[in-house]
Amino acid sequence: MGKESSTLLGILAGTAIGATLGILFAPDKGVNTRQRIADEAQSAKDKIQESAMHLKDRVEETVTSKKQTLDEKVESIVSDVSHKSEDIITTLEKKLAELKAKNKKFQKS
Repeated sequence: MGKESSTLLGILAGTAIGATLGILFAPDKGVNTRQRIADEAQSAKDKIQESAMHLKDRVEETVTSKKQTLDEKVESIVSDVSHKSEDIITTLEKKLAELKAKNKKFQKS
């Protein structure tokens, strides 16, 4: 995404610079030239703001998507651990029952 935004900003900057140079070298009155430069600068500013907002929206969407994915993975891990812990407790309870049974045999002997 960094490369895409750099390319976009480069294109916009190049367009603004090219338009400004074209206006400066065009034969026209100073008042008209200054107005055209101001108009082009405002247009470039608007395009950059629009691109920045679009980029911000994409970043927010990506972050939200990644957060949801992370939340789902954490929930899955917690669920797996919960099931595993139940299995471990059940196994330990069986082993304890076996040990108690063996202990009773030894006490009777």
